[in-house]
Amino acid sequence: MSTEPRRIGEKARSDPRLVFTSLYHHVYDVEHLRACFGALPADRAVGIDGITKEQYGEHLDENLRKLSERLRNMGYRPQPKRRTYIPKPGSAKGRPLAISCFEDKLVELALKRVLEPIYEVQFEDSSYGYRPRRSQHQCLDDLGRTLQQRRVNHVVEADIRSFFNTVDHDWMLTFLRHRIGDPRIIRLIGRLLKGGILEDGLVQASEEGTPQGSILSPLLSNIYLHYVLDLWFSRRVRPQSNGEAYYYRYADDFVAAFQYRQDAARFHAALDERLRQFKLRLAEEKTRCLAFGRFARHNAQQRGEKPGEFTFLGFTHYCGKSKQGHFKVKRRTSRKKLGASLRAFSHWARHARHKQTKGEMLARAKARVQGHLAYYAITDNARCCNRYVYHATRILRHWLNRKSQRKAYNWNQYNDVLSAVAWPRVQIRVDLNPFRRAEAC
Repeated sequence: MSTEPRRIGEKARSDPRLVFTSLYHHVYDVEHLRACFGALPADRAVGIDGITKEQYGEHLDENLRKLSERLRNMGYRPQPKRRTYIPKPGSAKGRPLAISCFEDKLVELALKRVLEPIYEVQFEDSSYGYRPRRSQHQCLDDLGRTLQQRRVNHVVEADIRSFFNTVDHDWMLTFLRHRIGDPRIIRLIGRLLKGGILEDGLVQASEEGTPQGSILSPLLSNIYLHYVLDLWFSRRVRPQSNGEAYYYRYADDFVAAFQYRQDAARFHAALDERLRQFKLRLAEEKTRCLAFGRFARHNAQQRGEKPGEFTFLGFTHYCGKSKQGHFKVKRRTSRKKLGASLRAFSHWARHARHKQTKGEMLARAKARVQGHLAYYAITDNARCCNRYVYHATRILRHWLNRKSQRKAYNWNQYNDVLSAVAWPRVQIRVDLNPFRRAEAC
């Protein structure tokens, strides 16, 4: 099976209109399922049956054979997913995640490995989310250089309300049939979409949405928005614009940039109707059209106003200046994300003091700070990163000292401990200078 994804991708690339009518045998191939078993991590949360990878692997050959037979005979039925919640800024309940049983994860990964080569050659360059060799930093880099180097004067910042919970299943399967002509693949995906959610002891039917946390969900969401937004922009919006027009999407987060205000206003006005056509809703309070570009600061100052800013992928983009006084696109950690990160750090430290030693807390806190800096320590964002490290350092000292009043750290002792564990310092991890030439990236 190792060469099959490459062959499928080559066929999809050579004939963009080819409809694949025989794919299902790849999904239930025992060796393919075995490779998927090896690729799945062992430390993930378990589904409603409580079976871990280690337990499933105790009788791996027999389990894979039985799973393959059920898939081949269309007797496979996914179990309901277990609902759990993770912290989400602005939400008391949190972001819902759906945890699949281990065997369902095997099937989801097998499907993904078969479908992904077909759609990877079809997806637009404007799509960056959950794709091989593409990242949020790459999306930010390309957007920044477009705003810096192209004729951009207006930006439309948009947000889809509860996208993953409102994906229409009928439209999803309709989009899949454009390239997938094997009815067994379509039927299996339909079963996975409608598998149900277990929450508070009750199983709720899944009539819409593609559950976050599912292995297959990112690919399905990209397919859905490929037809709803990506193709619409590249084939309708951009050709009908009077000036330059650009569009960048990461998962369900996207922005569009235009040369002329009329083109931006037209896109903004048409966006809600386009989404409603496919059973999606625009979050009006988070969607707006603003002036942004090399002339935005000067024009805003003439009106006695501040130049507009927009938030994308956790960063607030604003019109800044280079050392020579020229226009420069700059970014800083959005206030919402910075506050949420510090609250999450404080929540962790407050609870970790009861369960971990001081050494364990220091090691884990260091890893959390390093993780934050790995994403947010980009060009022009050192000030916000220093603010995060400053507050995180003090939060950690506070809760370390609450472990035991007899062994409290004073500041000199605490600084010595931080030096001993090589506490992270702020330095730019990712170069997103918009003045870089594209060919140097």
